[in-house]
Parts: sequence; C-alpha cells; structure tokens
Amino acid sequence: MKRILVPTDFSAKAENALKVAAELANRFNGEIFLLHMLELPLQLVNPLSGTGNQNLPEALFFMKLAKKKFRELIDSPFLEGIKVHDIVEFHQAFDGIMEVSKEHNCDFIVMGSNGASGLKEVFIGSNTEKVVRNSTIPVLVIKNEHEKFDINNFVFATDCDLEHKHTFNKAIQFAKKINAHLHLVYINTANNFKTSIESSECLKDFVKGENLDELSLNVYNDVTVEKGVLNFAKSINAGLIGISTHGRKGLAHFFNGSISEDLVNHANRPVVTFKI
Repeated sequence: MKRILVPTDFSAKAENALKVAAELANRFNGEIFLLHMLELPLQLVNPLSGTGNQNLPEALFFMKLAKKKFRELIDSPFLEGIKVHDIVEFHQAFDGIMEVSKEHNCDFIVMGSNGASGLKEVFIGSNTEKVVRNSTIPVLVIKNEHEKFDINNFVFATDCDLEHKHTFNKAIQFAKKINAHLHLVYINTANNFKTSIESSECLKDFVKGENLDELSLNVYNDVTVEKGVLNFAKSINAGLIGISTHGRKGLAHFFNGSISEDLVNHANRPVVTFKI
C-alpha cells in the first residue's frame, strides 16, 4: 500500500474513501494518486473531430474547475503531510482508472460506493463494480465515513478451491498489515450442501501449511452465500469483508453467482477484493 489510487468525483462518498486512503498512506508511508475523470463529449477534447477548436475553451473550463476542486481537497487537514498527486484525465471512467493504475504502478485502489440503489454516478456505482471485477490489484470499497479505519475482525469468504488459495494468502498478508484477526468462513447452502465433517475437512485442507494461531475457521449456514457472508460478518461485528473476484468479462460465476459485486453493493461494511 505504497502507491494508492483514489478515483474521485468530489462527492461525500468519494471523500470517505479518500480519508481511509489517507490513513493507510500515513500508516505505511505511502503516497496517493488522486484521479478525476472528465467524461466529456469527443468533440470537446479532440480537435480532429472538426469542431474541437471552437469547443476547446469549454473543455479547458472543466479542466480548470477540476483543478480548483483538487486544490481545495488537497488542502484538507486529513491529507496534511501526505504526498498527493492530482491527476485529471479526459477518459471514460472505468478505462481511465485501469490505465492510470498501471501507468503509475499503483498497488492498491480505494473507492467509494453508494451501493445497490441508483448506480448512476460516474465513479460511485457501476464503475466501482467494473473495477472490482477487473482490477489486477486489490480494491477496497468504502461505503460510509470512518472516524478511524481500525479493523479488529476481518472476514474472508472461501469456497475452498485450492486454485484460489493465492487470494487467501493475499488476505493473510493484508490482515497482518492492518493488524486484524482473520476469520476464514465457508458458507454452507442448500444448493451446495456439505455435512459438518465435510465442510470442516474442506477448510482444514484449504489452510494446510498456514499458522492457525493467526486465523479462525468457520462454517456458516445460510440461504445464499452472499447473505451468509453478510450475516456472519454481522454476527462477529467484523469491520471488513474480503472476497476473491474473477477478471473475465461478464459475470464469471464465483460461489454460484456474482458474489463479489453483490457484496460490494449490499455490504455496509468495507469490502476488499483480490483478483483470482
């Protein structure tokens, strides 16, 4: 978490994410790449489109307005002492986020999200889902304001597929960094039922070779995996939920459904995703 990308539309939700990113940057001596995408019509920004020259002042106006908002935001007390790079790009939001993260070699993304309702905003909504689904680096999705991002209990959901264990290893390292206790949970549903013995053995095989003093193993029964993860997290008052996500286009089904995107939408708690 040395180079943290934070997309912003200057909304309250985006600022909640930025405050968490600032705390992480302070904790790990990192820097923040604050990104605002200007999704303007092509003719405003492309002089080859024929009318670009006459519309150039309008494009410059939006650029200057974004820079002004950046200056005001970067002067916020919670960013004091942190190296912040302000980036304004003319681009489609999702594509721009992916390109900027690679261009600046970012190792972590922190984003705001409104959740299941609406999904109309540029960053705070559907683009969050796209980033979660496709990002090759971990994505932390923040819903609410956190006075302090102090996580004691971190839930990581698994289907016990050994091919996905590398994401669990990433979750272990993340838990160590934020000094949180990791709760590995397998959600047992009627559609994919395992007996108590089978689910317990499944988890033991999955964590073979790991230090069990640093985590707890849990089996939780519920009607769906998504509800199980959310209800288990609530039952232990978890401050963070972790999940693996596919990178293939469309909804490649993990846990018999697009669980990573659903959790991002429906969890009031922060959610961190790791690429399978």
